[in-house]
Amino acid sequence: MTLYDILDHEWRPALGCTEPASVAYAAALAGSQHTGPIERIELLCDSGTYKNCFAVGIPNSGRKAGIHWAPSLGAQAPEPTAGLEIFRQITPEHVALADDLIQSGRVTARVDRSHRNLYVDCTVRRADGWGRAVLEDEHTRLIALERDGAPIPLGTSDRETGESVRAVVAGLSFSAMIEMATGVDDDSRRLLAECVELNLAIARHGATQFPERFLGDPSEEGPAHAGRMVCAGVYARMSGESMTVASLAGSGNKGITVAVPLALASREVGRPAGRGDEALALASLVTIAVTHHLGSLSAVCGCSNAAGIGLAAGYVHLNGGDAQAVSCAVTNMVGNVTGMICDGAKIGCGLKTMSSVDAAFRAASLACAGVAIPASDGIVGADGLASLLNLGRIANNGMVGVNDEVLDIMADKLERSTGQTRETP
Repeated sequence: MTLYDILDHEWRPALGCTEPASVAYAAALAGSQHTGPIERIELLCDSGTYKNCFAVGIPNSGRKAGIHWAPSLGAQAPEPTAGLEIFRQITPEHVALADDLIQSGRVTARVDRSHRNLYVDCTVRRADGWGRAVLEDEHTRLIALERDGAPIPLGTSDRETGESVRAVVAGLSFSAMIEMATGVDDDSRRLLAECVELNLAIARHGATQFPERFLGDPSEEGPAHAGRMVCAGVYARMSGESMTVASLAGSGNKGITVAVPLALASREVGRPAGRGDEALALASLVTIAVTHHLGSLSAVCGCSNAAGIGLAAGYVHLNGGDAQAVSCAVTNMVGNVTGMICDGAKIGCGLKTMSSVDAAFRAASLACAGVAIPASDGIVGADGLASLLNLGRIANNGMVGVNDEVLDIMADKLERSTGQTRETP
């Protein structure tokens, strides 16, 4: 598997948060099985998808947010093949009908806590019949499609699954990742450049919505400015701005967190030509590897615990550090940001990403000076790779109870604000 193959698979365009887009995509597939008026929509999903649909804004909806909006809008989308850019098709008429469906109690959303990775099961019942679509593991990976209970044959694909790609990357040493990144080819450079421009565009757009005192001097460089720009981009995206971003390892916020700071830093005076592309390629590989350890949807914040760690590795390479320094930076991040929870996609993610950019810069700066948290401390391991294994244990085993409490809090809030009964078992 080449560097380009990996980057092409893991850097993908997305409009709006990827989990609501995934739900809408499933609803569009289910809804397209018949053409009569929609009577009812039923959604069953994993806990991570539920969290990330709970409060995030949906593009072209007038900043509507909530777990019921994504399937209600997606079921009306005329062209399901739009995938994660499904919300580009939404019109005011779609929003009005979705509102009627929701207000009349004809949309239900339940959580299946047995699924550790992404799972979306959506049924759309129309006057002339019903359709069902099931996605699993990846945001657009369709595993079942039905019309009135009859299975519809699915086409085969030679494309690797996200988990198989991530498992391959996670099996690489930091030295191997650096070797792959420093051999970045022209196609990979072009792909990364396109991703950078998309994510810089939403960061600049988001910056127009923030007060000048927050942004500081526009000529300012360094991690403080980069963190504010990342925060601005994530804020705009989570608000529901209709701008496509480049998502990394299934997350647009990861893509913004990795691409924007490295793009800004690589343009500073004195950086070697082409080093920025190498740094972004390395940061991408490390982010992909960490995502494998955490799972695509986790109890911990993916921007801090995956993209932040990837960014730290990229900063190290940008400043001339070697594999040992990358390992130290990873350990420094694991010893610092582990435990920052994911309480769903929302505008507050901007503050978490800003914190992760600052943490990544400090972790990399210390690592380049040969300073790392000693292996005897806390959860860190003997090296960066061992630290990542421990991070995975914390996220997947230690924080299951935290994830359940977050879901219960969300269910309580939904019941208080809408009067709807709990739909999370």
